[in-house]
Amino acid sequence: MTSYEAAGVDIEAGERAVALMKDKVARSRRPEVVDDASGFAGLFDASALLKYERPLLATSTDGVGTKVMIAQRYGKHDTIGIDLVGMVLDDLVVCGAEPLFMTDYIACGKVVPERVAEIVGGVAEGCRLAGAALVGGETAEHPGAMEPDEYDLAGAGTGVVEASAMLGPERVREGDVVLGLASSGVHSNGYSLVRHVVREAGLSLEAELPELGRPLGEELLEPTRIYSLDCLALARTVEVHAYAHITGGGVEGNLSRSLPGHLDALLDRSSWTPPAIFSVLAGHGRVEQKDMDRTFNLGVGMAAIVAPEAADEAVRLLTERGLPAWVLGEVVPGSGQARYR
Repeated sequence: MTSYEAAGVDIEAGERAVALMKDKVARSRRPEVVDDASGFAGLFDASALLKYERPLLATSTDGVGTKVMIAQRYGKHDTIGIDLVGMVLDDLVVCGAEPLFMTDYIACGKVVPERVAEIVGGVAEGCRLAGAALVGGETAEHPGAMEPDEYDLAGAGTGVVEASAMLGPERVREGDVVLGLASSGVHSNGYSLVRHVVREAGLSLEAELPELGRPLGEELLEPTRIYSLDCLALARTVEVHAYAHITGGGVEGNLSRSLPGHLDALLDRSSWTPPAIFSVLAGHGRVEQKDMDRTFNLGVGMAAIVAPEAADEAVRLLTERGLPAWVLGEVVPGSGQARYR
């Protein structure tokens, strides 16, 4: 005789994981969330959209890439879910959309209830920081396809923006100011290169490098900064024309996506000092500047393009909200490229 459990799937462990995560998920609840007694679907009261003249729904999906491998090696799982939210919901805010809700998906070799609850707790905390609700998710056990301690996670989010208020390249004008909004570190991109550097340089995740002041693993697992509420507050207060979420492709690659074809963003590399982790990676890995530029955010997690008269007020508002910001560059005639002076 055989059974599902003998094949490696523990149904009771999955049920225990759900019970452990319930309180954490509840902290991300919004008033528009409606309970579905069956638990098969997440429900959101769409009448909340009636205040819009022409509501546009925005959606995004993503994962956190191989950063999960650092979390697994270091044994820290409570913040990787925040990274997932940053990758998904902060893409929505680029067009001016308010994140409403999110779902997640975890695949693992073996369901360890406490570990799953930590991961989902991070997702719920990220949703809380973004002002969104975590309305559902799925945990799948894949014995044989993944090792017992392996897992991966992905998610999808939905937001809404008034059509007339949508941000983007068509709003950008010559003379606009580009602001840099500080990252919290590496965020969730470039970890294949990070892991390559760590491996080839023989670095230990437990090592306390003098440049960092804490173990390397802690630095690499610093969660992605969540920008949603700050960006929405800024757009309500000053004239914002566009945002760019700085993920894979770096500052130049992502900011170029938010420019019209006849304008460039001319950036000043001397306007900020990248966090120490980037010089650590470049030095130990002998990574050239061009590769650093196109792989990492280098300390700029989000860029905002604002009207020139709004720049000072924008920097002041963001700073008051605890988000370091500065003038990164300006918009000039060109061919739709972000570039350094």
